[in-house]
This record gives sequence, structure tokens and C-alpha cells, in this order.
Amino acid sequence: MSKLYIVPTPIGNLEDMTFRAIRILKEVDLILAEDTRTSGKLLKHFEIGTHMYSHHMHNEHKTVENLISRLKAGENIALISDAGTPAISDPGFLLTRACVENGVEVECLPGATAFVPALVNSGLPNDKFVFEGFLPDKKGKQTRYLALAEETRTMILYVSPHKLLKTLAEFITYFGEDRPICVCRELSKLHEENVRGTVREVLTHFEKIAPRGEIVVVVGGKPITKEPKKSKFSPEE
Repeated sequence: MSKLYIVPTPIGNLEDMTFRAIRILKEVDLILAEDTRTSGKLLKHFEIGTHMYSHHMHNEHKTVENLISRLKAGENIALISDAGTPAISDPGFLLTRACVENGVEVECLPGATAFVPALVNSGLPNDKFVFEGFLPDKKGKQTRYLALAEETRTMILYVSPHKLLKTLAEFITYFGEDRPICVCRELSKLHEENVRGTVREVLTHFEKIAPRGEIVVVVGGKPITKEPKKSKFSPEE
């Protein structure tokens, strides 16, 4: 029976590629890659010669029907993104949903993703958290911030380096300058950095040192204020 494999790839350090991921990518009939040039380097490193086909946010709506037909015809296909687990702020959801709707088996391999190590590294509560990915650029951004300002769980966001200073300034506006955060940069890579502190402290740091590379921001949730316990006796008593 044919199958769609969702295959995570390293977010930086190539040693994070699993043996199973390499085997699957060698065995399938086709690999769908977000950027064939970027993935081509990865496949060459692991001596994977499987044919690749471009599958990204600009063409996935048009290609899903054809891919479902190929899967139903008996082909095994693997989906990879430039880094990390497909469908996590990357293409993959549309094809996965189409497979489920058409009775095509889907198997997601465990593997690298950026937000889990960022959350654990942050030192912020991780028993409950919410993954926000990239915030909207313009439309809906304020509405999202107003909702997040009331969020009591730890929040995880992806932020482009050229937007980090602006985003931290917006955090001060909506969350307050004393909210604890951790900016995780270049996870698993040579220059990995985790900058922890209040929003104001972290903003001051990156005003002095320009942010670069892939960035994950972990933000502490709104503190839960406990109401004072009421006495069981009324004042009249």
C-alpha cells in the first residue's frame, strides 16, 4: 500500500538526521522538497539519489490533486521542508489533509523541529504552552496581540531577524517590559545563542548586537493573579 511520509530534516546540525529518515528518503519513489536547491545539498551529503519535485507554498494548491493520483497509483512519496518538520510553519498541511480525505496512509517520522528545544532551553514553564509560529504581518496582527496579552501559557513564536527589534518593541506595548522571554538563535548550529531576560533587557541586548540567523522567541505567559481568600465569617459576625 502506498504512503506519504512526512520526514523531518536537520534545523542546522546534519548529525540530527536520523537513520530512518535517510532510509525512507532512499526508498521512496519521489521526494517533495520546499526548495530543491537547499534539499539537494542535504541529499548529496547523505548520498540519496531519489528524484525531487518542488512543493512549496506557491504551488501546493495546484499540485495536490496530481500527487494524490500518484499515491493512489501506488507510488510512495516523502515530503521534506528546508529544515525541521514539514507542516510546522512550512508546507505540508494541505497534502496531508488531502491524503486523509482520500484514504491514503500518512506516516510522520519523529525528528528535528525548532520550537521544542527552544521551549526547553528557555527555562520558562513548559508543562503548558501555545505555538504561534509567525505572527500576521499587518492584517489581524493587533487582534492577535490583544489575545496573546491575556494568554497565561508560555508562548512560542518564529521571528525573522530583521523583524526582531520591532517585534520586541511590540511585546513591550502589549505584554509589558518586564515579561520574561528567551530569544533562541541558530539552534543546533555553531553560533547557537539563548538570550534570556525581560523584554526590555533582551531588546537592549539586540539593539547593541544585530540579530542574525533563524530565531525562535519564547515568551512567558500572563501571570495568574490569585484572589485573596475570603473569610468564612462575615464582618457582622
